[in-house]
Amino acid sequence: MLTAIVLIDADSARVPEVAEEITQIKGVSEVYSTTGDRDLIAVVRVSDHDKLADVIADKMGKVEGVIDTVTYIAFRAYSQHDLEAAFHIGLD
Repeated sequence: MLTAIVLIDADSARVPEVAEEITQIKGVSEVYSTTGDRDLIAVVRVSDHDKLADVIADKMGKVEGVIDTVTYIAFRAYSQHDLEAAFHIGLD
């Protein structure tokens, strides 16, 4: 599982619409509206680098109102939550 954190600059008149459209992209698990230098932060979780490129470059970057993105790929997750278990609930 690859996790990427994507910082998104969006057209200020379309931030809610951009966020909603990004949440509909398969592989995007969360989108946050934020304060600071970026309008939105998205968390992307996919199985491989090709899917990461598909989600971020091919889909997210083409959403109307997305001005710029900066992507950080996580090497390790440090958490008190068992993320792998959460993703496998109900799957055998």
